[in-house]
Amino acid sequence: MKKILIAEDELSLAGVIADSLKRKGFAVKTAENGLEAIKQVHTEAFDLYILDVMMPKLSGWDVAGEIRKHDPDTPILFLTAKTGKEDLIKGYGAGGNDYLRKPFHFEELLLRIKELLNRVPEPAVSENIQVGRYIFNPVRQELSFQNETENLSYKENELLKELVRSRGEVLDRKKVLLRLWGDDDFFSTRNMDAYISRLRKKFKKDPAVSILNIRGLGYKLVT
Repeated sequence: MKKILIAEDELSLAGVIADSLKRKGFAVKTAENGLEAIKQVHTEAFDLYILDVMMPKLSGWDVAGEIRKHDPDTPILFLTAKTGKEDLIKGYGAGGNDYLRKPFHFEELLLRIKELLNRVPEPAVSENIQVGRYIFNPVRQELSFQNETENLSYKENELLKELVRSRGEVLDRKKVLLRLWGDDDFFSTRNMDAYISRLRKKFKKDPAVSILNIRGLGYKLVT
């Protein structure tokens, strides 16, 4: 039985969602603010987190950031009335996997939940990975060069993991956009291009490392 945490300060909505999911065979816990959600995150294991963005005490973004400090894989679905592109970027940057705007139908929520839970896990990567003269640690989200270590954001870390997994081969742009941004539209593509540019700058101390743009297909990490 899959276990879901719902963090939502609108108690009536949280109750309706929880009851509906329980009838579908899920085990559900609820939290009415961000601090309560974090307490449950640290005491129990869940298969999916459903987080309202705007909550008292701590936002859904803050809760997601705390989750991602020790759990890079469990899917996070944001519920939000905010529709700005900046909010979407912030949510994905905090480690979210999908967004559902309020108001929504339960059937749509259920579909998103099933899609997130049914995703095939990506192959594991080693704790320390040699990339040219750099050492990439995806567990700690760090990139080291000699005695200098730089922390990576969640999105930088996940994108570099994808590049490392396909090192020497073309990394399909659409696949990564759907997995990390949830969409392959023009805005998401431009956003991913910006993250690629950031990663290129981080590797500038070793000219033997390059991230090539394969026109119309994607990117290739070459060392």
